Amino acid sequence: MSKKTLGLLEKVSFPEFHDDIEVVAKIDTGARTGALHCVFVRVTEENGQEIIEYQPFNTDHPKIKTKDFYDKVVISSNGSKEKRYFINTKVLLRGEEYPITLSLADRSNLKFEVLIGVKFLKDKFIVDVAESNV
Repeated sequence: MSKKTLGLLEKVSFPEFHDDIEVVAKIDTGARTGALHCVFVRVTEENGQEIIEYQPFNTDHPKIKTKDFYDKVVISSNGSKEKRYFINTKVLLRGEEYPITLSLADRSNLKFEVLIGVKFLKDKFIVDVAESNV
């Protein structure tokens, strides 16, 4: 299977988020996993089962609920440790849909709402920093 080439910046969307919002993701070979900007994240219980409710991108986007999540402690680029929640979803990238795991993080002070890391890229893509799909 030949690997596809991605640029440093790529337009992506998330079919399971119930709309066609397309955002620019930073392809980051220095990050292990990906991250999704969320302004609201809450773990609760529904019908006796633990679920996570989150609001991606901004406050205008509808909240999403899923039972397909987990949490773990991550070390950020500045060395600080924090507990983060991870969801499994799908990403539409260059016309193809792929499964992806993303941490939910407040990225309001960062330039890109979505970060795609090495765990997703491995064995599928090559990154050419001179390219861009934006």
